[in-house]
Amino acid sequence: MMERPLNKTRNPGTLWPVKIEHVLISLLTIAVYLALVVFRNFDDNRLTSWQWVFDSINPHKILLIIILGVIIAYMLSHASFPKRYPLPFLFTLSSTAGILFWQEPELIVDASRYFTQAKHLELYGIAYFIKEWGRNIIAWTDLPLVPFIFGLIFKFFGESRLYIQAFTTLLFSSTVLLTYLIGKTLWDEDTGFFGGLFMLGIPYVFTQVPLMLVDVPTMFFFTLAVYTFIRALEPGGTRAIVVASIAIFMAFFSKYSTWLMFSLLVVIFLVYLLNAKEKEGVLSGGLSFLSSINQRAVLLRALVIFLTSAILVILVIFLKFDVFFEQIRFLKEYQEPGLKRWGESFLSTFFFQIHPFLTISALYSAYAAFKKRDLKYLIISWLILLVFLLEIKRIRYTVIAFPMFSLMAAYGLQMIKSRNLRTFVALCAVTSSLAISIFAYLPFLQGISVINLKRAGEYLNSAGEKNIQVITLPFKDFPDCNPAVSVPLLDIFTDRNITYQHKHNPPPFDKIRTSSLRFTWAYKNPNYYNPGERTATEGATIVIIAGSADETLPGTAIQKLKGYRLSKVFKSSSGIFRYQTIVKIYRPTP
Repeated sequence: MMERPLNKTRNPGTLWPVKIEHVLISLLTIAVYLALVVFRNFDDNRLTSWQWVFDSINPHKILLIIILGVIIAYMLSHASFPKRYPLPFLFTLSSTAGILFWQEPELIVDASRYFTQAKHLELYGIAYFIKEWGRNIIAWTDLPLVPFIFGLIFKFFGESRLYIQAFTTLLFSSTVLLTYLIGKTLWDEDTGFFGGLFMLGIPYVFTQVPLMLVDVPTMFFFTLAVYTFIRALEPGGTRAIVVASIAIFMAFFSKYSTWLMFSLLVVIFLVYLLNAKEKEGVLSGGLSFLSSINQRAVLLRALVIFLTSAILVILVIFLKFDVFFEQIRFLKEYQEPGLKRWGESFLSTFFFQIHPFLTISALYSAYAAFKKRDLKYLIISWLILLVFLLEIKRIRYTVIAFPMFSLMAAYGLQMIKSRNLRTFVALCAVTSSLAISIFAYLPFLQGISVINLKRAGEYLNSAGEKNIQVITLPFKDFPDCNPAVSVPLLDIFTDRNITYQHKHNPPPFDKIRTSSLRFTWAYKNPNYYNPGERTATEGATIVIIAGSADETLPGTAIQKLKGYRLSKVFKSSSGIFRYQTIVKIYRPTP
């Protein structure tokens, strides 16, 4: 008779062993948060400064959530799903986080420009947009691609902010996936996975995902251009070359700040050229260029991509040469010196708005790459090098570099030998960032004045009247801003017909010459707000937008309000930002 084997029972504690490293990282995660809270006055971010956020949010509440996040990070670091299915994991996590921020209002008045341009395409068609962009459609210093896509969404899906948010969230999640793919292509799957994961360790970026701005789309198109260019040099066939050329073309017309960043493509080309030579062992025989078949192939692919994308770019510039020329002149005269006045410190960007674990790991990565003599590291570090050398201190202009910075952090994380421990460190940064962005940034942003435009638009959608007449009052406490710019920001949130007549005169030019809101005075009342193109406005709901709740109504407004009653007032305000929008809604007296 055979003996039965002993029934060995597993000790549950051996399944997920808690090592001293886990304890130290957990304590460090908590300590980093507490240190940032204590020294929050050093954060000079213009939108989500910790000194503002934690004046209205209890930091102890966030601490408890971060502790819970550390526990979740520990459990996920031992789970198999993230490792086995990296793309679904990254996409699900990033898109879910982005969707949570759909509740926030349009935070930056620049959204009025992109909405206005997009609405022209929706109402008047693609041909009109192409013909009038930069002329009757005021373009300021914007490039046409992103407003064009927004307009297509309005035209074919409907004029709803929800569709724009779904689109920008999709682009953000796709950027996370592209970051993963770039890291995997250059090195290995681990570097790619942690690079994509670290994209979620940047609290600031979530606040930008649902906005009707060009920053997140630009980040996507530029990252797509980088990835497709790398794939075309790997080597790639005709399809890869065509895709890379189109991606570069699209990124080129997303935002002017990408033009300088395109120097990265030259860096990628040179790195692949040198690596191609080294692979064939030619370096020992001399340093003459183009001495290998691989080198000549890389050069040929790169030339075809550059020439194809250049032809596409030149065709568009030729069609609108006068517009682009004037924009570039204006950027040189106004925007370039303005960046020095409107900047934020690197301390704010790389320690408060980006989790310090990423920054510390990215710093170490430079040493690790130098030690390995890894030429490919130049590809992911080039944009950050430009940011520091050129002192680009406005975080909105560094968003485009976040994927490469995340890959730098992922590269440096490889110093930790245990993959589970690396995963735990990365997830601690991610859960902490999500806790701060969702439970601190989001409530703070829902309490600032621009939320009034969102709530007013939602209220108007629920009202019975289809026609809305808007009256804007001068912002006496903020003369830099044209109050007319609030009308498109209201229009974003309502599907009612709006009529509006722009009658505000700009202040003396010297007072707004260097203002970041000077563009608001270039506002031209779109034809679609012209009462002549609408049905009669008699009996329409009247909306008054003012800079303060106690603003005195002019005689013309008082006259219009005869026979009306005050129906609703939206006057939330954090008292932090100078741009205040108090909204009062009047409906006809029954």
